Formats: sequence, structure tokens, C-alpha cells
Amino acid sequence: MRLRPLGLATAAGTVILCATTLAAAYGDSPRRAREGTVAAADLLAKLTSCERLSDGLYRTDAESAATVPVCGLKGAVFWKADLDVDCDGQRTANCNQDRDPWYQDDTAYHQSDGKPLRADTLPYVVVPGKSDLWDHTAAGIGGGGVVAVIHGDQVEYAVVGDTGPKEIIGEASYATAEALGIDPDPATGGAESGVAYILFKDSRVSPIESHSAAVALGDRLARQFLAEN
Repeated sequence: MRLRPLGLATAAGTVILCATTLAAAYGDSPRRAREGTVAAADLLAKLTSCERLSDGLYRTDAESAATVPVCGLKGAVFWKADLDVDCDGQRTANCNQDRDPWYQDDTAYHQSDGKPLRADTLPYVVVPGKSDLWDHTAAGIGGGGVVAVIHGDQVEYAVVGDTGPKEIIGEASYATAEALGIDPDPATGGAESGVAYILFKDSRVSPIESHSAAVALGDRLARQFLAEN
């Protein structure tokens, strides 16, 4: 995750909601309108109040005010923020130093073969680095953990794939943005607001690079989340 200046991420239109389908039908391609059996509205209905877990508030960009808390519910933590596009990891035609001014060729967590994650094909989310504000590992959130990313009427399942600055929140991979109908350009894309992130505690996708495994596990945990909250 990079210290992205305020205003570079701009909102884009959302894709029309498609019929509900489980992960197995899709293979590992993340590009679709909605995943799983749980509607975005049902998940968002559980996020109307915040039991704050963070000791303070996060910024969404380097120049913005600190306004975003990390909140807790049974079995999950969540926040509502923007979406800055992360292109870090394997160098590809979409993600490289020419297209991304903040490009880094590594991610905090790696594929099963030891290589960095591939941002333009794998939906992943960046979590803030451990600090006095909040320690994601102490909350049961680690590499490969499942995340439901919600934008408009869409749900995209991702994994925790990278860590970022200790005081900034709200970043996800090129593939996550693209699947949600958000402009994935790492320099000018993203969404300035309206994105919710639900991170399921003590979950882990193996191998981390299997998007279909993330969808299958995420759908099950999302239904459990609705039942328990």
C-alpha cells in the first residue's frame, strides 16, 4: 500500500447485479457482477452501528482527516472507506512501474509457490500495518483471511493479501476493483467512498491464490455472519 495523495482515486459506475451463482461455476476468474448467495443489502444491514475496536481513527489517504474506525461484530471486523487500487506484486502488463507511480514488486503474503501475489487477477485487500491504533493479527485477521468487499449492490470475495501504512485504510487490488465495476487504473482509478470491507476472523484460504476457494469459504462465512449478528 502506498501513501496515495488525496483525490487521485475517483468513483466509477457499478455493474448491474447478475443472477446469484456459487464460486465453483466460475473457476478462478474474479470478473463478475456478484458472487455467492448473500446479497449486499443483507450484509450492509449488519453494519449500521460500530463497536469500535481500533484505539483511534484511520485516514483514507495521506492528506485526508482521520475518520474511519475499525469496528467489531461476532466473527468479523469491518470498516467503511474508499478503495485505492493496489497494483503491487507480480509485474504484469496492467501492474508495473510505468502504469503505477507507487508500484512495488512484492506483497506481504505470497502464493503457494513463493511468488508475490498478482494484483490484476487475484482479488485481495490491504490491511493497515500493526500499530497502536489496531493490530489486525491480534483480532484474528491474517494473510489469506477472507474478506467480503461490498460496493453498491455487489459483493466480491477477496483475501487479505498485503499490509500498508499504519494510519491509512481502504485499499484493494486491481482485480477487486475491476470485479466491482470500479475503475482499476492504479494511478487515476478507485472509488472515493462507499466501499465496505468485512473481514472474517480466523479464516484462511489455501492456497491463497485460489479465488474460487475464497468465494466458497466467503459465502459460507457470510451466511454464518448473518445468522449470528
